[in-house]
Amino acid sequence: MPLHDLAHYGLSADRGFLAPYEIDEIVLPGGFAPVEAAAAKLSGLVTTGRIRHWLDALPMPDIDAFLATASDAEIGRAMLRYSFLVQAYVWGEPTPLARLPANLAVPFVALADRIGFPPVMNYAGYVLDNWYRLDKSGPIALDNLVMDQHFAGGQDENGFVLMHVVIEAQAGRALDLAVKLVRASDGGDAATVEALLAKMHRVWDAINATFDRMAEQCDPYIYFNRIRPYLNGWKNNPAMPDGLIYEGVARFEGKPQALRGQTGSQSSIVPTMDALFQVVHSGDELRDLLLELHQYRPRLHRAFIEDMQASSRLRSFAVTQSSSLKAAFNACVEQVARFRSRHLEYAAAYINKQASNAAGNDPELGTGGTPFMKYLKKHRDENRAQVI
Repeated sequence: MPLHDLAHYGLSADRGFLAPYEIDEIVLPGGFAPVEAAAAKLSGLVTTGRIRHWLDALPMPDIDAFLATASDAEIGRAMLRYSFLVQAYVWGEPTPLARLPANLAVPFVALADRIGFPPVMNYAGYVLDNWYRLDKSGPIALDNLVMDQHFAGGQDENGFVLMHVVIEAQAGRALDLAVKLVRASDGGDAATVEALLAKMHRVWDAINATFDRMAEQCDPYIYFNRIRPYLNGWKNNPAMPDGLIYEGVARFEGKPQALRGQTGSQSSIVPTMDALFQVVHSGDELRDLLLELHQYRPRLHRAFIEDMQASSRLRSFAVTQSSSLKAAFNACVEQVARFRSRHLEYAAAYINKQASNAAGNDPELGTGGTPFMKYLKKHRDENRAQVI
């Protein structure tokens, strides 16, 4: 398949993989009023200690009628609301519950089916859709952003999500440059390729500088104990060894479904860079996990990564060019490795070194159910080794 312009994939240089709409501008039909009300007071419902009591009484909207006419933006907003309600239902009391009642399960699965990924909270719902600007004429920047939907709420939860939102926006320029790099290298234009690589390096300087500030916005203890427990999935999680039963969903036949939780590894930025720079990860169980997580991305994001993978000949072009172009290529590869290295450091500080005090919140397993320290280190080292 040819590599199209960003707009073909619902992307832009200004927003990257972020939603093209802002959630505060989307209004759901009246039938969703109880869902919106529950989502608006979710942190209060969790604090009662009996979140399931309140959510069990939530009426089910006519989801089929909604899907027949809803826009992508409306579906995204509804999915975000149900994602949070479902995670709170499962993990919001001391003992996780391995069944999801039909009033939540049926609409949640229907929405996920329409969007095209598994029925579990993922990075798109937690981060990419979950923000809006206070000043609509201003930038996507920390001093102009609000996190729309919360679990417990508070500055640290806001900071954790909004730092990711800013990084995703900054990465939009990298996606635009990636498309241009593919085309310039296909055309044999070495001067343009080298200039674009220099611009890419500057974009990654900005991304990495933002990522370095995570600790200013989110405390590791608060993250692990007040934020992370709600993000876990139901695959490879000792607290839910068989998965989650989605009541009322006929095709699941009452059988538990094992699905991975929301994780930053579902962000599409680094996989896009791997595809552009033709960085290859060796085949083992960790590579299989990476491929599995790919299915948790929105359809168009998957398509962009796959088309980039199929189209990029940048590495093979750079190998034949001047030492300065090779150096520019290698500097960009190292920037992505630097990002991966910082991610590894944060994983150690925010998760691995924390003491677990909640069921399902295992410091040895990522929220996606992966051995994340091994996973992150391996891919960082493979990335860094693949210079030319």
